[in-house]
Amino acid sequence: MQGAIARVCVVVVAAILNHPLLFPQENTTLPDQDKELMARMREHEEKLEMEQAKLEKELSQLESKQEESSSEDGYSWYFWSTLSFVIFFTIELYRVDLTDTEIKPVEDEDVFSESGSVTPRTMVLDKDVLSNFCDKCMYTSSHENWRVREFVEGFADDLLESLRSVCDRDADMEVGDFVGIGSMFESWKVCKPLMCDLIVPFSPPDPYSFQFHLWCSPSSDVPPGLQGCGKIKVTKFGENEKGCLCGSANMGDDMLCLLHSRNDTPKVDHSPDELLCSRNTPFLAKDQVMKWFQISVTKAWGRISHKYDFEVTFRNLDAAGALTIRFRSGKVIMLNIIPVVQLEDTDAYFVSHFPSDCDSPPDPYWPLSFAVYEKNLLKHFAKRLPQNSCHLHCLQIVTFLHRKQTGLTGKSALTNYHLKTALLHLLLSKKPSVWGVESMEHRLRDLLSFLQRSLQEKRLHHVLIGNSKVPGDVQVPLIIRKAEPINLLRPLVLQRELHAATVRHFTKC
Repeated sequence: MQGAIARVCVVVVAAILNHPLLFPQENTTLPDQDKELMARMREHEEKLEMEQAKLEKELSQLESKQEESSSEDGYSWYFWSTLSFVIFFTIELYRVDLTDTEIKPVEDEDVFSESGSVTPRTMVLDKDVLSNFCDKCMYTSSHENWRVREFVEGFADDLLESLRSVCDRDADMEVGDFVGIGSMFESWKVCKPLMCDLIVPFSPPDPYSFQFHLWCSPSSDVPPGLQGCGKIKVTKFGENEKGCLCGSANMGDDMLCLLHSRNDTPKVDHSPDELLCSRNTPFLAKDQVMKWFQISVTKAWGRISHKYDFEVTFRNLDAAGALTIRFRSGKVIMLNIIPVVQLEDTDAYFVSHFPSDCDSPPDPYWPLSFAVYEKNLLKHFAKRLPQNSCHLHCLQIVTFLHRKQTGLTGKSALTNYHLKTALLHLLLSKKPSVWGVESMEHRLRDLLSFLQRSLQEKRLHHVLIGNSKVPGDVQVPLIIRKAEPINLLRPLVLQRELHAATVRHFTKC
């Protein structure tokens, strides 16, 4: 009995000492480069193998000297063998669990928090991956983007010149020169297909003009939910005045009116529809403007299409100038030509629609765009930040991730404009010296943390409206600088489901 127990114990000890759990053949949890440690492990393993051989030899000698065991001893042997099998099986199961938990490589799921989301602190940022991304997706695309901008500007010039030729100078709206805005003209576009946004200001024919009623004006009647918008009233010159004396009195041939020439002919009055106003109102209507502009662009393209070897189609009938240019090679360029109204002599423009917006304010309310000032603000920072600064790289990475996640789970309330606004807030709050290319990992974490906090608080203020931190040389209009800040995430306050969906979208990016 005692001999059988001794034999079993020897076998169990030898098996445990030689088991892969304690001394694995390949130590995958240790770095391969630690040669000294691996050598010591192999030496220790060889000693254990020698010890096991010695124990097996002694066991065989004991068996040769031992007489045939009794039946009780036989049953004991079966009992201890079974027990040994159970011990080995338990150790094997534990070894599998331990291997799965300790040796499994780090994947996306490993950096999720208990709530199933990635936080900026827990997210793994690999500097090599970030650098490789910048090299492949940013630096290599800068030359192509420059060529696309050059082509788009030349094509837009030709198209608008053709548009002016099909318009009636005395009756139709007068179209000005385009202005490039957005990511393509701010040098942070990274996703394809390439898309260029151009705004085209227009003005009414003589003797009409525009009057503006901003949401931040003292006598504003713009609803609270439409902050950042305004109404555009079409007025006729002199209709609010009593009139000029030259038309009601005989002043003689020697008297000359400084306002009117003798050769002036009466201007033909236009109906509200001809002036693109809302029905029975003097206010400019976005729907009317977009219909007029779309018809005009179609006629203009028809006049010059024979000069070009590519196809131009309307991408979205609800957007006036959403065009798709398709070359024979298969290359595609998206072009948004957006009709706008300039706010007096500023660089702020009332836009008929934003390309990224699903819902536009109802007529007669026009959203006000400060895209030109935002472009100037980025230029302001570019002059003061370190050479090869990482601010645009951070924005490109975040917008790239946002676009990929949108392709997986669909659109959310978060747009590229929110991402750019968050970056501009960080640029205004941090010293220029911390935006070096070597600090890209830290600034990317800052940007993600700022966005996460904004979504949690459901608050992200417009970077230019009511912000005293904006430098004076950007020349934001005084009435805009003194206005109350506008929360760009206000829809999330009113819609809980939209907020929850947007948070889920962000945490999965």
